[in-house]
Amino acid sequence: MTTKRQAAVMGAFVADALSLGVHWVYNTGVIDKKFGRVEQYHDPLTSYHKGKKAGDFTHYGDQMLVLLETLGEGKGFDANRFAQSWREFFSDYTGYFDKATKATLENMTGGREPTQSASDSDDLAGASRMAPLVGVYGNDLDQLVRTARSQTAITHGDDRVIASADFFARTVFAILNGKEPVPAMEATLNDHFADSDIAPLVRMGLQSKDRDTRETIAEFGQMCSVEAGLPGTVHLVARHGEDFKTAMVENVMAGGDSSARGMLAGMVLAAAHGMSAIPDEWISGLNAGERIRTLLEQL
Repeated sequence: MTTKRQAAVMGAFVADALSLGVHWVYNTGVIDKKFGRVEQYHDPLTSYHKGKKAGDFTHYGDQMLVLLETLGEGKGFDANRFAQSWREFFSDYTGYFDKATKATLENMTGGREPTQSASDSDDLAGASRMAPLVGVYGNDLDQLVRTARSQTAITHGDDRVIASADFFARTVFAILNGKEPVPAMEATLNDHFADSDIAPLVRMGLQSKDRDTRETIAEFGQMCSVEAGLPGTVHLVARHGEDFKTAMVENVMAGGDSSARGMLAGMVLAAAHGMSAIPDEWISGLNAGERIRTLLEQL
């Protein structure tokens, strides 16, 4: 695997871990008062992630690690294997169960096929855990797009969420093949999504690249939905395309569902700039860091 493909995966994991401390804190004044500028890992402030510690992942990052584990040892992506592993993971999980997870588990328990049990959730998070696929299929566009869409559809049936995974798969592939982040997003939009339902959301993000991040994400919405999260994610890449660390910190400081935005933006920007762009202390501070490095070497 190339260094930048490894970096894309690690970039998503550190983005989630950085978000944990203030994930789902919507009042940015509280973030300022409790933490100041968030440039290191913190124990979670909210009760949603009770029991987790600095350097852990949110339930999004935990699911991304499940995906990475199912790809290990050269196994590649198999939708049924991932769905079963995902279901088994939640059988004794002590972290937060969001609505998409609950609905998907209920559908599986009710007798639906594991790959036909997705909730109708429009949360961007379904697409956000896709980064490990870049490690395996970052040199194969068709496979990367197919698997990104497939892993998303295990839990999130909303067409715009699945299309968002497709969009970022094509974007990161273009970046790995030499395009800068903004031109990569623009080309992906124009060539494949110009008339799609997500096109207005991507354009909003691109057009906001010269604006303050906190104000822009507040305007788009800090919520979990693709309608809020997608333009916010595109904004982060467009606004801070040359600086991975600043993008990740500004994302967290904007509040709300910073994890879903950050995982995708972190994947894209780390693919662009490589492992050296990720602060060493963020990598070494991951509680699952050694496990992730081992799995990356196995891909």
